[in-house]
Amino acid sequence: MAAPPASADTPCSPPPSPAAGDGPDRPVAKSEAACEDRNVEALDRLLPPVGAGRSPRKRTTSQCKSEPPLLRTSKRTIYTAGRPPWYNEHGTQSKEAFAIGLGGGSASGKTTVARMIIEALDVPWVVLLSMDSFYKVLTRQQQEQAALNNYNFDHPDAFDFDLIVSTLQKLKQGKSVKVPVYDFTTHSRKKDWKTLYGANVIIFEGIMAFADKTLLELLDMKIFVDTDSDIRLVRRLRRDIGERGRDITGVIKQYNKFVKPAFDQYIQPTMRLADIVVPRGSGNAVAIDLIVQHVHSQLEERKLRWDLAALASAHQCHPLPQTLSVLKSTPQVRGMHTIIRDKETSRDEFIFYSKRLMRLLIEHALSFLPFQDCVVQTPQGQDYAGKCYAGKQITGVSILRAGETMEPALRAVCKDVRIGTILIQTNQLTGEPELHYLRLPKDISDDHVILMDCTVSTGAAAMMAVRVLLDHDVPEDKIFLLSLLMAEMGVHSVAYAFPRVRIITTAVDKRVNDLFRIIPGIGNFGDRYFGTDAAPDGSDEEEVAWAS
Repeated sequence: MAAPPASADTPCSPPPSPAAGDGPDRPVAKSEAACEDRNVEALDRLLPPVGAGRSPRKRTTSQCKSEPPLLRTSKRTIYTAGRPPWYNEHGTQSKEAFAIGLGGGSASGKTTVARMIIEALDVPWVVLLSMDSFYKVLTRQQQEQAALNNYNFDHPDAFDFDLIVSTLQKLKQGKSVKVPVYDFTTHSRKKDWKTLYGANVIIFEGIMAFADKTLLELLDMKIFVDTDSDIRLVRRLRRDIGERGRDITGVIKQYNKFVKPAFDQYIQPTMRLADIVVPRGSGNAVAIDLIVQHVHSQLEERKLRWDLAALASAHQCHPLPQTLSVLKSTPQVRGMHTIIRDKETSRDEFIFYSKRLMRLLIEHALSFLPFQDCVVQTPQGQDYAGKCYAGKQITGVSILRAGETMEPALRAVCKDVRIGTILIQTNQLTGEPELHYLRLPKDISDDHVILMDCTVSTGAAAMMAVRVLLDHDVPEDKIFLLSLLMAEMGVHSVAYAFPRVRIITTAVDKRVNDLFRIIPGIGNFGDRYFGTDAAPDGSDEEEVAWAS
């Protein structure tokens, strides 16, 4: 069956293009403005605002480039860009994500239902994917038709279904994807696409999300939002007049020409394919509760959890991997470790000797970069057979917050080095590492990347950071993980999941205690370096909160 078109009722999406029932008509003259305002007021009296009786609907931002990818609810902040997968003690990824499909007519309330499901699920990571992102780029002739309201954006041919399917497949596997950002004014995709990661739950919404057979097979749960056609029409009128500066005549004309026929031909027939039909959309709280209960049971069966105990015991008695390089323990290095490990050491001395160790560590790491033979001429006019760096560029990436303390040492020895940052924190309820922020230089895939953190205990954050780099197409053998101090457990975990990543440190401690702190360890490096107070429970930020 041919796949149907998607609606453009995601609240934060840019105004869709014309002739699909969603594009701007001719500009509204100033003399018409007062009349249009009265039309909006009249529509507001006919239909109460969406979400009446609840708190005002907050915008999802999965389609908004100007806002961070998150959704704020009364309980928590939900991140809608997903997060990288992690590896278990066997070096394999978790099971595929649970994908929910939301179908229904334009202005049926699919986005509102999606938000209600997300709030009720109370999971921190979810991907919101809209078909509105996957309009095909129009030819010049098609753009001319669109300008005259003669191009049908509600036809299946208006969408790139191959890209939709491949994108959803990758998201379900936990891989990162590039999603086009569609410009509804120029009917083209913008130059910069946005990056999304997989998550425990993926919600895909579109007016005909169930019509394509391949797409249908990717959905674990199919929900059809069934809203009365009169209500949908009134919502479209209110939206297009109030938000898009269109007149009633044009909206109704396009509705009759494109939107209503598309619903009758492509959308309504797919209702029979849905697992659950939600009459009245967001007003049906009972249906929403049933959906949430089912999704919770599915997530529990999939056990998408980080098993710390299994990870801690998985590599006992194994020899350290060959990809590990430990700075030679000279009396000088041993003496500096003695100073920074001593709990009585002042902050000034701790910073001074930590910086010295960082400099030595980075100098040692640079010796593993590829070099090639080269000949230069000395001031005396003689040839000198030397070595020069054989790569394109070196980029440093620090895992916040402790990792950023190594940036000055890297800059001191690498001229014009580029720096990126990654913030990874723990979910205190599940113990899972979560990606909260990243900023990476462009074209990082061509670089040798020095990934920096000061202490690595379980290796959870390091593994996720490596996964981020791989998702940005950095070759595994071009990643160098640098840390002042590592536990054997963390070394084994990283090496098992990523056998070609070079691991470089100044010392390896054998033990990790029940709270996953390195023993004998170095304490909370970030607090000692920055002079901040320790966490209330005495936990080590880098070793327990996955900031290392």
